[in-house]
Amino acid sequence: MTLIKSTSGIRGTIGGRPGLGLTPFDIVKYTAAFGQWTIEKTGISRIVIGRDARASGEMVHSLVVSTLRGLGIDVTDLGLSATPTVAMAVTAEKAGGGIVLSASHYPKEWNGVKLLNQKGEVMSTADGTRIGGLVGNGAVNFSDAHRLGKVVSNDTYLTRHIEAIRQLPVVDKAAIKAANFLIAVDGVNSVGGIAVPQLLHALGVQTIFPIFCEPDGDFGHDPELIPEHLFQLSALVTAKKADMGIAVDPDVNRLFFCCEDGLPFGDDYLLVAIADHVLKHTPGNVVGSSTRALCDMAEKSGFSCFSASAGEPFVIEEMKICHAVVGGEGRGGVIYPGLHYGRDALVAIALFLSHVAKAGKSLSQLRGECPPYYMSKSRIDLHDPTVVEKLLATILEKYESSHRREEDGLRIDFEEGWVRLRYAGPESPLWIYTEAGTQKDADRLALRFKNEAEELLGRGKGRFRTAYK
Repeated sequence: MTLIKSTSGIRGTIGGRPGLGLTPFDIVKYTAAFGQWTIEKTGISRIVIGRDARASGEMVHSLVVSTLRGLGIDVTDLGLSATPTVAMAVTAEKAGGGIVLSASHYPKEWNGVKLLNQKGEVMSTADGTRIGGLVGNGAVNFSDAHRLGKVVSNDTYLTRHIEAIRQLPVVDKAAIKAANFLIAVDGVNSVGGIAVPQLLHALGVQTIFPIFCEPDGDFGHDPELIPEHLFQLSALVTAKKADMGIAVDPDVNRLFFCCEDGLPFGDDYLLVAIADHVLKHTPGNVVGSSTRALCDMAEKSGFSCFSASAGEPFVIEEMKICHAVVGGEGRGGVIYPGLHYGRDALVAIALFLSHVAKAGKSLSQLRGECPPYYMSKSRIDLHDPTVVEKLLATILEKYESSHRREEDGLRIDFEEGWVRLRYAGPESPLWIYTEAGTQKDADRLALRFKNEAEELLGRGKGRFRTAYK
């Protein structure tokens, strides 16, 4: 039983006791608080909702819709829908906000209530805190029987989303069609199984090899986009002699590509390649939260690169400050403000295919041309926020001259690379991410900080094992 609360909403395993698992009680409380906040903040009594294909989705959907109606809020219901599609519908509908019923990359036993503001963007810390306060004090006013909200279903927004992508000047439809790509697609039996093939056909891709593209919520594999979960996609690519494989998470805001040899292209290098393409058409700054390769590429092209704390809201905030033309974070979370401010796997696919088609090279060739940086990732299982805070404070003091404190952890830069220690909250481990010029150096840096953390915790040196390479 797990319930994770954040400024962007809640997610957890379905069932159990209120406050521990994601129960109907928790869903109603948070939905009511968000509805009340929306009315107070915007004066608009309309909210757009959509959901991924999880088996619990219909139950959560019924609770959310009924709660919003009880507040006198009208609902535009998109049904099965990607998070970025809901985001775009919020502004198109002139709604006060949006709700996506999804637990993102978490397994099928989970679900969540993801909140979007009037701009279709993830919630700010201040707004999330206000909503949390409404949950805590129960200061919600429901409507009487004569002023209940209404529900309007609208299943046109995915098509509208895709058409908006097709019309972007930076998307080269003719080059993509002429490339005659053969593409394998893993939709993890959720919304991506509908959205990605529809997008590819709209871009002129004729041959698609689908796997796990039936939106029945039975994911088929762990939906976190890491290579060890996507071996079936890799095998399909090599078996069909496809040019590439594409996988998305259940709500289609994160993305994974594998090359024609079945090996991963690399989620950080995906942003580098997309930024390279965008900068050739739209001069400007770029923002990232991980690899130095992004800055190398931007600076080589004569533009500035800015770094942000890990997490979508922090990347978006930095992008707005420096007027970036593209940005993103790890796990294929690409943000292209020419369409909207939010992670969007669909527009990222279109931008990347445009880049590949114009380059006239295979993905493995493009991967080989990327700046030579290597990443490593490990974890320490810690679930006590007070212990984590003390640990980070101690490390911060030791490396004060080279530190940069972040919202949810710490990043330390060295001449040979960097390390990020990130803690997302209760039930989350302490993640240790590193990057360096060689895989050996990245692993060595991760081991060094894992051992330091274990010693500070009184556990002795940790036995290092990367989560992926």
